Amino acid sequence: MKRIKFVLLLALALILSACSSMSSNQATPTPIATVTAPNVVIAQGRLEPTRYTDIALNASGLVMEVNAKEGDAVTAGEVIATLKSNDAQTLEEAQAKASEQLTTAYQKLRDTQLKLDNFAVPSDFTGQTPTEALSTTLDKLNKARDKFEPYRFIWDPRWGNVNLDDPKNYKIVARHANVDALEAKKGLDDAWTMYRKAVQWMGLSTDVENAKTDLDQALKDYNNLNDPSFGEDTAGVRAALANAEVRAPFTGVITNQKLKIGEFAASGQTMVTIEDTSNWVVKTTDLTEIDVVNVKEGQPVDVTLDAIPGKTFRGNVLSIGNNYTKNQGDIVYEVTVLLTDRDPAMRWGMTAEVKFQK
Repeated sequence: MKRIKFVLLLALALILSACSSMSSNQATPTPIATVTAPNVVIAQGRLEPTRYTDIALNASGLVMEVNAKEGDAVTAGEVIATLKSNDAQTLEEAQAKASEQLTTAYQKLRDTQLKLDNFAVPSDFTGQTPTEALSTTLDKLNKARDKFEPYRFIWDPRWGNVNLDDPKNYKIVARHANVDALEAKKGLDDAWTMYRKAVQWMGLSTDVENAKTDLDQALKDYNNLNDPSFGEDTAGVRAALANAEVRAPFTGVITNQKLKIGEFAASGQTMVTIEDTSNWVVKTTDLTEIDVVNVKEGQPVDVTLDAIPGKTFRGNVLSIGNNYTKNQGDIVYEVTVLLTDRDPAMRWGMTAEVKFQK
């Protein structure tokens, strides 16, 4: 009997020990490792040259000469094509015309200034500008007209109403001995004389100012047309005035060329596109409002191009757009990234993945 009790107690102890072990295992579960997302913002974008221009013709004409085709590299000022038109002129013709206009503008300024210098400014205008003199004399003229108005017509038994404004009626007025009327009339005549003097002075002064403006414009056109460096800031004037030629505004590569010898080219139509491939940018297309707040100007960026796999290009955020667009229901902002790395295989429009490092 004692042996049976001992066996039962041993079995009960084993059971209690197993339960205790199970309870202990459930109270301290094994920790599960967490996965941390990469600390970057990712967006899609398109590759573009840092600058490009679409050249439209300023004059219509027949294409006589084409010196460059798509893919050709051109330098600033290089002639791409030449037109034949009665309304167009070459750079040399525009330069010659600008020289004539500049000479004419100088002569006009000299002539108008001489007339102004020879004008005898009344002493009443001392210390005044032409504008001030005109305002002052007009005020005096209006007051003189008001003072004269009651005496404008005088009754004469022989002649009826006599108009004092008519000089031939002065004798009739004098016969009536209307001194007040005569004084009012003289005051009005004097006011008119001074007002006309002020108008004349103002006109001569205005002619000089207009001549100066014309000279400034003629000088700018002349300098822009004769810019030896063919700078980009003077290209617009050359294109507008020397419109018988299509010239490159800056050094770059022709990516679009629609001009063909013998064909008619109409003004206002884009015929040539030139891009500067010395630097590249990427412009994002799907950066949302949630992510754009984590992007700053100057922030480092890694860019990969679908067309050039296995290579990462570095860059920095150049600008962040203030305006937004909608893309599949999302509010998105355009961010421009300036690449510091380049590759000869880069082409306009390539798809890019942009990673903004936080």
